[in-house]
Amino acid sequence: MNTPHGSKRLARTLLLAATLAGAAGAAGAQDRIKVGFMLPYTGTYAALGTAIENGFRQYVDEQGGRLGGKAVEFVKVDDESDPAKAADNASKLVKRDNVDVMVGTVHSGVAMAMAKVAKDSNTLLIVPNAGADAITGPLCAPNIFRSSFSNWQPGFAMGKVAADRKIKTAVTLTWKYAAGDESVKGFKEGFEAGGGKVVKELNLPFPNVEFQALLTEVAALKPDAVYVFFAGGGAVKFVKDWAAAGLGSSIRLIGAGFLTDGTLEAQGDAAKGLLTTLHYADDLANPKDKAFRLQYAKTYKLQPDVYAVQGYDAAQMLAAGVNAVKGDMKQRDALVKAIESTKIDSPRGAFTLSRAHNPVQDIYLREVGGKVNRNIGVAAKGLADPARGCKL
Repeated sequence: MNTPHGSKRLARTLLLAATLAGAAGAAGAQDRIKVGFMLPYTGTYAALGTAIENGFRQYVDEQGGRLGGKAVEFVKVDDESDPAKAADNASKLVKRDNVDVMVGTVHSGVAMAMAKVAKDSNTLLIVPNAGADAITGPLCAPNIFRSSFSNWQPGFAMGKVAADRKIKTAVTLTWKYAAGDESVKGFKEGFEAGGGKVVKELNLPFPNVEFQALLTEVAALKPDAVYVFFAGGGAVKFVKDWAAAGLGSSIRLIGAGFLTDGTLEAQGDAAKGLLTTLHYADDLANPKDKAFRLQYAKTYKLQPDVYAVQGYDAAQMLAAGVNAVKGDMKQRDALVKAIESTKIDSPRGAFTLSRAHNPVQDIYLREVGGKVNRNIGVAAKGLADPARGCKL
């Protein structure tokens, strides 16, 4: 039986133990940086999500698993490329998992919802793929960065290339969602500024891959070229269906680089000779890219693609901020300033960030040869997104 004095001593002991445990837990939290991956791990974009995570982890591993002197902890959520679930998933990472930074995603509609959650909660967000123009446009914020591209950038660059090559008429074909719409707008802007004319804009719902009716319409319209925006499994099927339809002999197929990035193995001979524009190519041969590709292949037994590069650079951007504040994530203003002013030594070539926090970067013209997107020139040098609507 406890005496009154014994009960008091026991209560004091339990209180001290709880206090020490709480302090230890707080110290443990302060000793690590918590990264929340919100990426597609199933569905059309699953391979892209895996490549982004692989690239991010590769950079962290190269730093000994630490950024700013602190260990990095990862939390993962499958966003399923479903905008309807995006706000809830992002809120869970912020409120339940207490992440220091969200990294995501591929689908522009999902990323838009993530950006809104990040803006409302002032959580640091690095977008390693989704090119939705609004993220570095009307939704821009000090805590939101992108390590990839805006949808406008590769589209505009390909429009410029098409006009320079004296292509006069074009049809555009894409999924009906933000990424496709904005890529087409970029292409149209670049193409028509150079004297070309987009005669029709065709689309189908995401992630529908029943292309036959649209290919029949393209054949009837007889444009000089067709500009497309597809990625992942949809890009594989489209390129195969295009080849099977035999349209390539009279109509030039061109597109944003996602059409042939990470997909050439599955597309096979159907992709031969396709021209695309993107901020990366498979044979850039700069020292950083050579080292990156060698290590990626060694670690993951796969060849890297643009998605892996974007994940790698998302980690580099985070590191620039975290290292500047020696791991103190509470120094938000200093952390943001450090990321804003950094120059990223990327496998794609060095890049800086625009005032809206989007990469200012070279866009390459690539041609498929074998299983490689070969760099055949720079389509647009140091291209900055216009960031229309950004108030930063």
